Amino acid sequence: MFKPPPECPVFEPSWEEFADPFAFINKIRPIAEKTGICKVRPPPGWQPPFACNVDRLHFTPRIQRLNELEAQTRVKLNFLDKIAKFWELQGCSLKIPHVERKILDLYQLNKNVADEGGFDIVCRDRRWTAIALKMGFAPGKAVGSHLRSHYERILYPYNLFQSGANLLVSWTNALTLMVNLSVSVHIFVQKPTLPLDTSDKEYKPHDLAERQQFVQPAESCCNSARRAKRMRAESGCVKTEPGTEPCENRPNLRRRMGSFVVDLYICLVCGSGSDEDRLLLCDGCDDSYHTFCLIPPLNDVPKGDWRCPKCLAQECSKPQEAFGFEQAYRDYSLRAFGEMADSFKSDYFNMPVHMVPTELVEKEFWRLVSTIEEDVTVEYGADIASKEFGSGFPIRNGRFKVSEKDEMYLKCGWNLNNMAMMDPSVLTHVTADICGMTLPWLYVGMCFSSFCWHIEDHWSYSINYLHWGEPKTWYGAPGFAAEQLEAVMKKLAPELFQIQPDLLHQLVTIMNPNTLMSHGVPIYRTNQCAGEFVITFPRAYHSGFNQGFNFAEAVNFCTVDWMALGRQCVDHYRLLHRYCVFSHDEMICQMASKANSLDVVLASAVQKDMKDMIREEQDLRDKVRKMGVKHCEQAEYNLLQDDERQCAKCRTTCYLSAITCPCSPGRLVCLHHIQDLCSCPLTNYTLNYRFTLDDLYPMMNAVKQRAEFYDEWASHVTETLEAKLDKKKSLSVFRSLINKSELKMFPDNDLLRQLRLVTQDAEKCSSVAQQLLNGKRQTRYRCGGGKTQSQLTVEELRSFVRQLYNLPCSLPQAPKLKELLNCIEDFQTHSEKLLADETTGTADIQSLLDVSFDFDVELPELPLLRERLAQARWLEGVQQASTQHSTLTLETMRRLIDQGVGLTPHPSVEKAMARLQELLTVSEHWEDKTSSLLKARPPLSIEALSETAEKVAGIPAYLPNCLMLKDSISRAREWLQEAEALQDEDSIPLFCNLSDMVIRGQDIPVQLGPLKQLESLVAEVQTWKECAAKTFLMKNSHFTLLEVLCPRCEVEAGSPKRKSKKAKDITQHSKKKMVKLDCLSDVEKALSETKDSASALATLGEVRLQEMGALSSLRAANESKLLPTADCMGLKVCVCQNPPMGAMLQCELCRDAFHSVCVRASSDSRSAQAWLCPHCRRSEKPSLDKVLPLLASLQRIQVRLPEGDALHYLVERTVSWQQRARQVSSSCGLPDLEETSTVGCTHDLLHEQPGVCCAAADLSVELEELMVEGLLLQVSLPEITQLYHVLLNGLRTHHTNERTSLQDDDPSDSEKKAKRRLEREAVEPERRDKAKKLQNKRQKMNKEKNLERKAASTTSSPHSDFSQSDDSEEEMCPAEGCQQPEGDEVDWVQCDGSCNQWFHQVCVGVTAELAENEDYVCDNCTISDGR
Repeated sequence: MFKPPPECPVFEPSWEEFADPFAFINKIRPIAEKTGICKVRPPPGWQPPFACNVDRLHFTPRIQRLNELEAQTRVKLNFLDKIAKFWELQGCSLKIPHVERKILDLYQLNKNVADEGGFDIVCRDRRWTAIALKMGFAPGKAVGSHLRSHYERILYPYNLFQSGANLLVSWTNALTLMVNLSVSVHIFVQKPTLPLDTSDKEYKPHDLAERQQFVQPAESCCNSARRAKRMRAESGCVKTEPGTEPCENRPNLRRRMGSFVVDLYICLVCGSGSDEDRLLLCDGCDDSYHTFCLIPPLNDVPKGDWRCPKCLAQECSKPQEAFGFEQAYRDYSLRAFGEMADSFKSDYFNMPVHMVPTELVEKEFWRLVSTIEEDVTVEYGADIASKEFGSGFPIRNGRFKVSEKDEMYLKCGWNLNNMAMMDPSVLTHVTADICGMTLPWLYVGMCFSSFCWHIEDHWSYSINYLHWGEPKTWYGAPGFAAEQLEAVMKKLAPELFQIQPDLLHQLVTIMNPNTLMSHGVPIYRTNQCAGEFVITFPRAYHSGFNQGFNFAEAVNFCTVDWMALGRQCVDHYRLLHRYCVFSHDEMICQMASKANSLDVVLASAVQKDMKDMIREEQDLRDKVRKMGVKHCEQAEYNLLQDDERQCAKCRTTCYLSAITCPCSPGRLVCLHHIQDLCSCPLTNYTLNYRFTLDDLYPMMNAVKQRAEFYDEWASHVTETLEAKLDKKKSLSVFRSLINKSELKMFPDNDLLRQLRLVTQDAEKCSSVAQQLLNGKRQTRYRCGGGKTQSQLTVEELRSFVRQLYNLPCSLPQAPKLKELLNCIEDFQTHSEKLLADETTGTADIQSLLDVSFDFDVELPELPLLRERLAQARWLEGVQQASTQHSTLTLETMRRLIDQGVGLTPHPSVEKAMARLQELLTVSEHWEDKTSSLLKARPPLSIEALSETAEKVAGIPAYLPNCLMLKDSISRAREWLQEAEALQDEDSIPLFCNLSDMVIRGQDIPVQLGPLKQLESLVAEVQTWKECAAKTFLMKNSHFTLLEVLCPRCEVEAGSPKRKSKKAKDITQHSKKKMVKLDCLSDVEKALSETKDSASALATLGEVRLQEMGALSSLRAANESKLLPTADCMGLKVCVCQNPPMGAMLQCELCRDAFHSVCVRASSDSRSAQAWLCPHCRRSEKPSLDKVLPLLASLQRIQVRLPEGDALHYLVERTVSWQQRARQVSSSCGLPDLEETSTVGCTHDLLHEQPGVCCAAADLSVELEELMVEGLLLQVSLPEITQLYHVLLNGLRTHHTNERTSLQDDDPSDSEKKAKRRLEREAVEPERRDKAKKLQNKRQKMNKEKNLERKAASTTSSPHSDFSQSDDSEEEMCPAEGCQQPEGDEVDWVQCDGSCNQWFHQVCVGVTAELAENEDYVCDNCTISDGR
């Protein structure tokens, strides 16, 4: 069974790599030349058009009989043909017998008998059974006797004939010969010659001797495949004498004595004419012999033609012709050949051609070539000249028209028409076109058509491209195995090489790759598919076959690295007497003549080759001269055809010199074979030379000069690479050499690749060595990491150190790494000692491990050291935790136990584990018990818990529940002491202290007696607070109870520009008396810190003073911002903080204005209450009757709290205010407040005169403050309402008296002031803006005159709108000699007379205070009123 060889390399270049074929081949050569062949897949999309003229292409293929191709099979066939011919000439046909149902291998049988010493020795020693076993037959079936019978019957006569025993001898020696051969004669007399056996298969000779006429391959050949019997040309072998008819025309070739005159026919052996019925007449020479006189003797007269021993020896001794392929009888077109090929394959495998697996075809091919029983014939169109029919690739100026997108393929380097003649190819310097070498050959294959083992001419490269069709299977052997392959084939088929010494150069012989591989020859294979290249390398033997119909193209090329092999090939051809395709010397001289244009690498190679050539030529010419050749003559051998200058002996093409003789015109020999020219004296010979040596040296020097620079670099590289020991260069030298090669653009040859490879290896080794020295990855072990993937073992480190010292360069890390290796070995020694010691401490182990942190290698001692370190650390941790009870928690014990479980077992670890487990069990028991005691409901007594606490005090561990138990007992005792002290005190306890004690007592899990009583007391206080909140707080109020009951400490005061002197004095006076309490929390804190109610009331009194001062400032600020001098557009009022507009409401307490749509007013327009804004109305203001019971109930509880003190102060303040109100009423002569009836309401007044409220400035300050303080009270009193009504009633009465004293149409001063204030509030912002605009306009228009003036209307509408203004006209001061003041703050005053015009205060001499408090009447109105 055929076993496929391993696959050869397959390369898939990128577009960048594919751009330069020679650079790519040079790049892959180190890999591919190891297998001899390689496959290259072009980049996707590289698909050249098929340019061959299919219609013009026609060829005559070669006929290939498959079993004649294989070397060992052909040897067997040659042997069988000889046996068949031997018996045919004696009138018998050869029939091959069957043994054990197999055809007997007669060649192997004959060879085995000969190896054992011959027939007689085998019979004597009875070795037939051994021969049967050697031939593969099973023992015990008497096969040996059958083999002896067949050998004796078929082969023994032939061997006797070959030994010459059956040749004729003289009559005197006849008897002696007969006696010596009596035994053999007796044997053959008893047995007939080749008896008929129906089981034997008749052998039909292949007539190889008749067909082995080597035919030179024609320019066009094709491959026809047929499963048919091969035709054998019948040729006569009978000797014809002059004057006689040929033997073929004789009707009967057997003659008896009775047919002719007796005296004419006598036996040439015995000389007797007796026994005429046994006398035979030769059909070749008519000599007569007795059947019993022949050796071996014949039993009967042969039925067919018979030859005598002389004629038989003459026929069988004819030299065998060289084997070659026959040409087919038919000329095929490409289409016709394809139809025939597809038909053959589909018929043979009985399936469509595209469905036949390549593996099946491969196995069947090697089966067919190895059998003699089946004759399969195919045809192969090989070596078709592309010059005649066109290449498959497009060429310039060719018949195939190339499209624009395919023009790239015309100049592509992978176009085989370009490749051989590109600059990197040496063949460009060969002047002649060599078909198949510099010009591509075409190959049309069919299934099983094959190309036999061969190497390319001149051991050149070859490249094959499969244009289309089914795959081509290749086998290759690397160039270094060429001689080994030749030796194996010569060993296995020596008979073929005896006939044809250059058999492997004829491309007619193959041998099974498995056979070659079994003898140690490396063989590789590949399947070349359509669109793929296969490249063969110099001297790489290759062969293969086609899987089916396909079309391929191939060409040769040579690179610089081939040149040395090229000269070696010429010497090899000389030994084989094989002609050269071109002259290697001529090519070298041709390149030397173009030295200035040669590449430096090529020049270097040419110089070296030329140096060898000149040295050899000089030696040969000196030898010839010494032999006696005197005549010399220059010859232009470059002008002659190659066949006109071939050596007559070795067929080498002569160029530099040759030897001729006048006796043989046109005949010449090379200087190696001067003795083979003719028999004339050497003095008659003439030395013909192309160049003198003086001509060759300058040519070589020119090339040398060109290559010196490269040679110097190459020599330096070689010296650097081969340096030893201390002469090694540093890595920087290697890098500099590479940089120099790149700078000088030296080609990418083997030397440069080796330099790069060595440099890369050295850099990698340097990097790894530095990493090992730095110990970078080893830091992972500090965090408990494990072995890294790239970590070396100690043995690998030793090997790596040896590798560093074996590098061609010296690395500075090498000695350091050697030192590191020594340290590691010391570490291993110390580790072994430490691990053997049972008493080693943690510090020693850790110090040793710390040393290992710098070793980035795998150390087997590290796991053991870490285990020992973990044990020691754990024991130390247990010991430390046991000595520090505060840190020995349950979790710590569990963690230590879990850690101990994961440790390697050790007696000390197990003892510590037992102690820890026992302590953990006890601790968990008491922890659970104390937890249940603390959670008991109802809580246990302090005595019971103290008893348990005493029991757990001796446990050496940190137990949270036990500590909590102790803490609870301690806190319970402290709480009881505080409760007892609280009961013993004479003062009333504070609510905050009681609440805090209750909270702390509830948090203590111990039974506390006084806790219930305190909880009840706190609950009563909470109930009181809720009741008070319901009484005072409004629904959804954001104020707290304390905030409502206390005086306001947080009153938002404005920053008025003008205040009355009295207001300022009051504010300053109040600030001096008040303690600074900025917020409610400060007040609450101050109340909590007071010791008794008196102190609390004093504190609240201070807050009251602060409240009154802040409120006074707020009222003044709010009133001032509503003055006419204010900026109306920038004014922010109300809760929405927008300018005044529409109907407005004014708070009677804070005096701020509010939009009626933003605040909620009473629906009753005649309400008797003063209107307060949302900021000032803080509570429901219950009556005093509802407040007094709250205060009484709090006094019964006997607990102080800030809300209670505030309520107490509120009640006292309310009562005090009532008394003051009555005193003021009586002192001012006002009606009794309790009897005064209610007249009007604020809303009614504001409705009649919007924006006007009660003018407190016209009454006494004391009365106004009294009303303000009454409004601040959070208790509703009838006196407050009555006082408010009295103030309103008194204002109207006062207005009426003033009106009767003046003219009827003059408004009262109060009304004027109110009106002026409101108008000023509405108009002042507008006037200020207009003044600014006017000023700017005056500056711009140069104080234009006659500006129109128009006074603003001062008549108040029933519903005033603070935002009304008229910007349509500009107003000017009507005063004479207006000073035109400028600035953002220009003060105005309105005439209170009849004109109502506005004047600058500075222009009429009115101060701001006067304008605020007094009426102003302009001069015009004064004169008018006087009239």
